Amino acid sequence: MARIRERVAALRPLNDAIREEGERERKSRNFAFIERRVAAGSADPRDHFILQARTRHGYDWDDAVQYGDGTIAALSGWEPRRSCRTPGGTNADPLKRAYAQGFRDAGGCFDDPFDAARRAYAAATAMPCEARKAPNQPVSRPPPSSWPLPTDAPRPTRWSRRLLIVGEAIAADTGLDLSAMLQSRPGHQAMTAILALPGQGFRLWNSVCNAETARALSPLPVLLADIDPDDLLIVANGADLDWIDHHADLLPLCRTMERTRNSVIQQRGQLRMWLDRGFDAGETMAGGHIFWTKIAQGLSGRLGEFTVRYAGPAQPRGHHIVVERTGGTSATGFMTPRGEPLKPEAIISNKAHLRKHMAAMLRRFASAVPHY
Repeated sequence: MARIRERVAALRPLNDAIREEGERERKSRNFAFIERRVAAGSADPRDHFILQARTRHGYDWDDAVQYGDGTIAALSGWEPRRSCRTPGGTNADPLKRAYAQGFRDAGGCFDDPFDAARRAYAAATAMPCEARKAPNQPVSRPPPSSWPLPTDAPRPTRWSRRLLIVGEAIAADTGLDLSAMLQSRPGHQAMTAILALPGQGFRLWNSVCNAETARALSPLPVLLADIDPDDLLIVANGADLDWIDHHADLLPLCRTMERTRNSVIQQRGQLRMWLDRGFDAGETMAGGHIFWTKIAQGLSGRLGEFTVRYAGPAQPRGHHIVVERTGGTSATGFMTPRGEPLKPEAIISNKAHLRKHMAAMLRRFASAVPHY
C-alpha cells in the first residue's frame, strides 16, 4: 500500500501537467474557432466581446465567455445575475468578476436601482424601426411544432370530438403503420382525420384504404367547418410539420393540442397513448394520469382509489385482470352512470393488449358510481 501511495505521489505532477496542457489546448481551440467565425463574417456580437476580453483584460477562455455574457446582458437591458449582485460589483470568484467587468464595461451599474430600466429603454430606442414593427407570433395560435407530447393525463374525449392531422410522409410510413393502429380502435371512424400535403393543401383522410384522398383538395377552414373538436393531435415532421405550422392560424383552439415527435418507436407509443383516450358515445371514462408499476407478479396500475393488476394466466386459457380498491379488496358494487354493473375481473386472450385493457378497466371504474 505504501508503494502504491508513493507511485501515485510520483505521478501526480505528470498527471497535473497533462491536465493543464489539455486545458490550454481546449482554450486555444475555442479562441481559434471564434477567430475563424469573425474572419468568415458569421460571428455574433458575443464572439467579438469574447475576443475583446482577451485583448483588453487578458482573460482566458472561461473568463472571456463570462465577460461576453455580462456585456450582452448590459447592452440588452437585462438584470444582472443574482450571484454577481455584490456590494460594488466585487466578487471573489474569477468567473463572476469577469461577468461583472463585462457588465460594467457595457454601461451596467450594480448599485443603481433604476439601471435595468434605463438600459432597457436605451436598448429599445436603439432597435431598428423595422424590428419594432415586426409582427409577433400570435399567442392565441401557437405553432404545432411547439405543442407537447401526448400523455394519458388529459381528459378522455369522444371520437366524434377528436381531430387528427397526419403528414403525407407519416401516412406512407410502413414502420409507423398508422392505418393498422387506427383500425384496431373501435369507434375511430367518428373521428375527423385530415391529410396534410406540403405545397398543395389539405384533404380528408380515411385510415382504411385512403379512399377519401381521391377527393379534390379543400381549404382547411372548409374541412373544419362542421366539427367542434376538443382534442387535436398532429402526427407530422419535417416539411409536413412546417406546412402545418404555416397554417397554424387556421387550426381550431382545443382543450388538448399535442403532437408526436422523435423516433418511429417513440411516435408509436405516443400515438397509442393518444388513441387510448378515445371512447364511443354512451361510454364514460375517467381522466387523469395512471401510475404504472411492475411488480414481481406482473403489471399494475393505479388511478384514484382503484388499482388494476395482472393476476396471472387464466384457466383453461387467457390472462386474468382484476380491479381492487385501496386495501386490496375487490372492487365490487360499482356501476356506470347509465346503471350498468361493472365486473372487477376480466379475461383477455392476447397478452400484448394487456396494458390497453387494464387502462380501459381502470378508467371505467374511476368514473363509476356505487351500486346500492
